[in-house]
Amino acid sequence: MRMSSEKTLARTGVYAFLVISAAFFLMPFYVMVVTSLKTMDEIRVTSIFALPDAPTLQAWVTAWQSACTGLNCNGLSVGFFNSVMIMVPATVFSILLGAVTGYALSFWRPKGTGLIFGILLVAAFIPYQVFIYPLVRMLSQVGLYNSLAGIVAIHVIFGMPIMVLLFRNYYAGLPRDLFSAARVDGGGFWVIFIRLILPLSPPILIVAVILQSTHIWNDFLFGLVFAGSDNQPMTVLLNNIVNSTQGEKAYNVNMAATILTAAVPLIIYLASGRWFVRGIAAGAVKG
Repeated sequence: MRMSSEKTLARTGVYAFLVISAAFFLMPFYVMVVTSLKTMDEIRVTSIFALPDAPTLQAWVTAWQSACTGLNCNGLSVGFFNSVMIMVPATVFSILLGAVTGYALSFWRPKGTGLIFGILLVAAFIPYQVFIYPLVRMLSQVGLYNSLAGIVAIHVIFGMPIMVLLFRNYYAGLPRDLFSAARVDGGGFWVIFIRLILPLSPPILIVAVILQSTHIWNDFLFGLVFAGSDNQPMTVLLNNIVNSTQGEKAYNVNMAATILTAAVPLIIYLASGRWFVRGIAAGAVKG
């Protein structure tokens, strides 16, 4: 009886903690949503927690179509398509290169595998701000600075170490007998990778897609430094909208713009979040 009451008390404490934590993180989102649905006149005279008297989507339309992001007043729509054009190829290439490299390090183990893996592991934890100035000089020399190809290449390069780490650790947990049997049957590097390894990779592929796509979408610094004025992602334009000094500070437009910018990562997490934990567990660090 005493054991049962202790379990009930512990369960109640856990649920209370989860509810408080959820409220803590959801409260700012609630404020953003209700503020974005108000007019500026209503924002001035009501509490930030008050529901809108007459909800309107005008702030959302303004944020998307006509909010000023500097000299131009084209809203976030331009940045949305720029972010998509940056995120999709950068995610695909970094995951593909990470998967192939992790596969090679796990099964083929070329000479110097330990050294290569060690370098990639160290590179994954070096602050990327250290490399910004050298990369600006390098991209300028090859004509890729302030270009779409340049910002995509930057994201691929900086995504490689963590992608290789994820895929190498995941593949290290697969039965090596499968690889040995495929080798006996005459399978080569690409045949084994495409026909055997890739069909076993969906859990870690989902994790890689979530990590890379959200990281690239949420990036601000690389987009600001390397993308150029014609390829600025949504995060850079959001910063320009929020910090604009032209006219009155439109808090409803700022909140709507913030939600629009965060919508894609939120949708990705909500759509595939249940697979994320499974993939992370499957790709945990192994020897």
